[in-house]
Amino acid sequence: MPHFVVEYSDNVAQCDIPALLAKASATLAAQDGVFPLGGIRARATPARHYCISNGHSGDAFVHATLKIGCGRTPEAKQKVCDELFGMLQEHFQAAAARPDVTVSMELYEFDEGGTYKLNNVHARFRPARRA
Repeated sequence: MPHFVVEYSDNVAQCDIPALLAKASATLAAQDGVFPLGGIRARATPARHYCISNGHSGDAFVHATLKIGCGRTPEAKQKVCDELFGMLQEHFQAAAARPDVTVSMELYEFDEGGTYKLNNVHARFRPARRA
């Protein structure tokens, strides 16, 4: 963990989603060791079928979820969420200026007792042990 997951209506796909994911990964990696580098994931899924408010075809949305394991301080969670949401607002600034676009984000903190993982990537980022 952390995983940064973005769902977006397919009418905002022109907003360079790969660049968004790169920015999100960089933001998470820059959190002074709060998150293990080998656990960072960023992904996005376009929604082809959706209905927003009254179903107007021009409405659009971007919703991000930051999923993290438990144990971070309230200050660390606030800092990363502020930085990620600021990045989202900046990235979607042109789209969000339209009156029919919403940008939102939520934090979801997992109970470690309810997650199961096999992650060989972590080993690449651990310091080598000296004999």
